[in-house]
Amino acid sequence: MGRAAGSPHRLSLQPGARDADDAHDALDVMRRPPLPAAISGSVRADTATRRLVCDNDTSEVGRGAVNQSARQPRTEERATDGRAERGRQSRVKIAEAVLSLLDDGESSFPAERVAERAGVSRRLVFHHFADMSELVETAITRRLEQLIEQIQPLPTSGPRAARVAALTEQRARILEWITPAQLTLMRLETPGDRVAEVTREVLDFARARLAEIFAEELERLPVSHGSEVLHGLDAVTTWGAWHHWRSSGLSAESAARTMETAVHALLAATDRPQAVG
Repeated sequence: MGRAAGSPHRLSLQPGARDADDAHDALDVMRRPPLPAAISGSVRADTATRRLVCDNDTSEVGRGAVNQSARQPRTEERATDGRAERGRQSRVKIAEAVLSLLDDGESSFPAERVAERAGVSRRLVFHHFADMSELVETAITRRLEQLIEQIQPLPTSGPRAARVAALTEQRARILEWITPAQLTLMRLETPGDRVAEVTREVLDFARARLAEIFAEELERLPVSHGSEVLHGLDAVTTWGAWHHWRSSGLSAESAARTMETAVHALLAATDRPQAVG
């Protein structure tokens, strides 16, 4: 059957007509069981591109497509951090090479020798340092920082003789070890701000330790005189006095005994505070 003009389209169920074939197809569709909700809800027709898009794609490809843009910045960040860390390690290695040459008695540090000791190229040395003066300053600063690490806690109570002996043993050992770096520092025309800053930190730290170790004696004195004795102790236990004794021909052992004698002499003033006026 055809359709009347102006009437709505209706499917004919009579066999033999074309509409009958359409009707059978429609009935087949209606008889099919419905798609599971999970599938029907996750699959939709894309009329623009004629592709099926799976909303719940959990495949490796799907996850990679979704997360690629999120992973890329993190990868770049890790790469940047890695380069920065490798650069830092190279600077430390080169500075340590200077200190190694210093400990071997070297007094000059050609770029070629430093590169050879560090196991890097000469080009890399100047990639990390503008010139050799900057490199030497960096190495000296590192050695001064290492000096602070070597100042271990000492007894702050108990017999004075034991405290003095512990102090002079530690100071003599450290001052002898730091001498090559100090001599190199003296040859620098204009030490950088960082060298001056660390040097001040070392001196202040060393003086504070003296005040702790000999607090029992210094507290017996008036504040002004106690400060004078503390500065005297500081003078005879730092590198200036040590270098003077060693340059005068004293052995390290003799210089250590001289330091011990000077410390005892200064502390003796705390035994008679009433005589101070």
